[in-house]
Amino acid sequence: MGEPNGKSLPLADPLAESRRLVAVAAEAGLMLRLLGSVAVYLQAPDTGPLLSRPIGDIDIVTRRDAKRAVVAVLTQAGYSPDEMFNALHGARRLLFYDAINHRKLDAFIGEFSMCHAIPIADRLEKDALTVPLAELMLTKLQIVELTERDQRDIYNLVFHHPLSDGGGAGIEAGYIAELCAKDWGLWRTSKRTIDKCVDNVLSYGLPAEAQVLVEGRLRELWNRIDAAPKSARWKVRSRVGDRMRWYAEPEENAPEG
Repeated sequence: MGEPNGKSLPLADPLAESRRLVAVAAEAGLMLRLLGSVAVYLQAPDTGPLLSRPIGDIDIVTRRDAKRAVVAVLTQAGYSPDEMFNALHGARRLLFYDAINHRKLDAFIGEFSMCHAIPIADRLEKDALTVPLAELMLTKLQIVELTERDQRDIYNLVFHHPLSDGGGAGIEAGYIAELCAKDWGLWRTSKRTIDKCVDNVLSYGLPAEAQVLVEGRLRELWNRIDAAPKSARWKVRSRVGDRMRWYAEPEENAPEG
């Protein structure tokens, strides 16, 4: 359904709306991919993820040179830009609002940068709707102040997707390990996040088989990360350790998806 000026209106269902945005962008020659809770749900079976949780805002990513195109596409799709935020942060991140459904939309330009920077736009072509599973997992592993919703997303990802070596379906553990081997800070936060998820898995009341699978895959993921040969830069930073803060403080308008 469109407005008289030709703009389309955002859909109430965040999953349907996310699919619509990817399709609308593709029609305009723009590659958008989804991340956040929407992406976790879209990567789950049709019956839904292992652990349900509210779907918050919509998060998208596009290539570094696509800022002008993404503004045009989202405006035409019925979103209003946050002019002040975008003027300050628009080189890496844009913020939009869906006034009809009272929803926020985050658009990352070329890179996902919160507690740690993840090169999330390098492989957008690997999946038709979302960023690849490895990058999706990394956006959760990089969170220093992990929320209960983030833990659910991590459990859902490792339950529904096996670890892989790349080239096929699954979470590319080798790619995650490679990025962590270059960045001690990302390695440190990933360890903290995985440890917390392993420690807390009992509190979710999962069936025994699901619990064993989730915990086993998390431990295997950490073993892969820890075993990867580390860069010289990683080794130098590791000598400082926790004596110096190893992560960035997220901006005030951090994604809630």
